[in-house]
Amino acid sequence: MGRLIVEQVVTADGYAADRDGGIGFFESLIQPGEDGEAELNDAEQLAYVSQAEAILFGATTYGMFADYWPKADPAVEHVAELIERLPKFVVSNTLAEAPWGDGRIEILSGDGAARTAELKQRFGTIIVWGSLVLTDALFAAGLVDELHLRIVPVLLGDGRSFTPPGLDDRALELDRVATRPGGVVSLRYRVR
Repeated sequence: MGRLIVEQVVTADGYAADRDGGIGFFESLIQPGEDGEAELNDAEQLAYVSQAEAILFGATTYGMFADYWPKADPAVEHVAELIERLPKFVVSNTLAEAPWGDGRIEILSGDGAARTAELKQRFGTIIVWGSLVLTDALFAAGLVDELHLRIVPVLLGDGRSFTPPGLDDRALELDRVATRPGGVVSLRYRVR
């Protein structure tokens, strides 16, 4: 069975979206920062994405990625070529089609957790970015093998957690910690 990695960008107080569902708090990740910050983030993301055999999205995150990544310049966005060539899937019971640049990606309808379990039989490593509704179902079903958190130095005080309400205790094993200029901390956990 494959390995499912969920990556979430969260505030220092653990929110993945503000109370209105917005994600503007993590603009510091994509804004030019101190010398070398872009290179550090590029290297980390290249290493992260290069291990993937497939990318899985929820419908909202798919929409954000599909608007940006097919047009991204690989000379500027170093992970663009990797993202473009990897097989991509979107879990949705409402999308009729999922265009991506000059092509389409496969829509997985029905139970998101069940369809993801099927994908884990086909691929060695699958990455999920954001996709809060989908990852709620994946956490609840016990399908998440690794959790990557990119913690931005912002406090919201209220918002949407990156885990579903009522999630039972899950033991995590810290695998890696990396700090970035600007105060971003990357944590990698293995889910036991």
